[in-house]
Amino acid sequence: MKRLSHLPLASLHRVFSTTSNLHSRVSGNGGALEGVKIIDLTRALAGPYCTQILADYGADVIKVEQPGKGDDSRHWKSAGEADKWKDRDGMSYYFASTNRNKRSITVDIKKEKGRQILMDLIKQSDILVDNFIPGKMEEFGLGFDTISKLHPSLIQASISGYGPSGPYSRRGGYDLIAGAEGGLLHITGETDGPPTKPGISIIDVCTGLYMHGAIIAALEARHRTGRGQKVDASLFETQVSMLMNLAASYLNMGQEAKRWGTGHPSIVPYEAFPTRDSYLIVGATNNRQFSALTDLLDDSALAKDERFTDNALRVKNRSELKRILSDHFRTKTTNAWLKKFTDSGITHAPINNIEGAMTHPQIEARNMIKSFQHDAAVNGEIKVVGIPVKFGDTPGSIRQKPPLLGEHTESILKELGESQAIISQLREEGVI
Repeated sequence: MKRLSHLPLASLHRVFSTTSNLHSRVSGNGGALEGVKIIDLTRALAGPYCTQILADYGADVIKVEQPGKGDDSRHWKSAGEADKWKDRDGMSYYFASTNRNKRSITVDIKKEKGRQILMDLIKQSDILVDNFIPGKMEEFGLGFDTISKLHPSLIQASISGYGPSGPYSRRGGYDLIAGAEGGLLHITGETDGPPTKPGISIIDVCTGLYMHGAIIAALEARHRTGRGQKVDASLFETQVSMLMNLAASYLNMGQEAKRWGTGHPSIVPYEAFPTRDSYLIVGATNNRQFSALTDLLDDSALAKDERFTDNALRVKNRSELKRILSDHFRTKTTNAWLKKFTDSGITHAPINNIEGAMTHPQIEARNMIKSFQHDAAVNGEIKVVGIPVKFGDTPGSIRQKPPLLGEHTESILKELGESQAIISQLREEGVI
């Protein structure tokens, strides 16, 4: 059989239309997506996070990277991290946190032979995921209209800053920019303070979550129709969708949102209160819980105070209630309050740092830290957060370490049927 990488582009239609090899590589991992093959053209966070979830669930994800550099996040190291890696440019904890269970192939898709290799890979795959600026895939000759004619069952999932239509479609997208334009920074921070960035790239993460679910929905649709489809998501639309009740209040009442610190715009009390030594989150979302809280504080008369007898009044008089509750909580340390709240049925929590979160008793109980051997690490090991969703019959698994740049290039090309001589030639030409 002729190798696809040696065929002119016009000849690929016949090959695509007669080849039904979508599930040719079955890894036997037992995951829910075992047998599903994904080509991952994404970098940074939203896209890689999406494809890592699918990989954790059993999909075979091939990460296609630019030769010599790869995913930008390979180079995003925190202070002091460089000394943790033998190869200081090719791996980071940031990259490791979103690229496990993937294989890496380096291909220069700006070159014709590189694009042909990518087309070979796409031919054998179920899903193509990218996060290029809209229009870039079309410039490469890899737009959905072109590919779908050759491979009608392919699902192409694209992530961008603003989506493929509209006046901002060609702008690059970043989490902080989407947070600013999509309203998140306006509502994040202390009431009288400046806008504040959330501690993680929450919009990137949520976009990856949205897209992974959309991809699985598109797979289910393909089971019914036999056809693939284009799916697109944007950071901006993700953020707007997350405004939820705040957007509804504005759209229906013209009510502008504001910053509340750790407080809630429509539930009181539900925020952080200062203790003698730190802070404690406490929430009483209905009258029964508020009454239980006042009993625990030895101030049961507070529940009968006409200013606080229901949630609407507590919202109206939040400043007075916060002052009273803060005075109570300042009388004891956080640990003393935690002991008193035990088995009370009242929602509460300390504000943990990362160490506190990683040593929480639920972490071990729910198997939420994994470690694996990695040659690039100075100490030979990488630890990562585990899989948060558990399956009864088809569990997700961490089977493979985050790949070195181009680690699987030769093995993947050999799966496509390329000879060692051709692989060596492609490497000499800078295609791989």
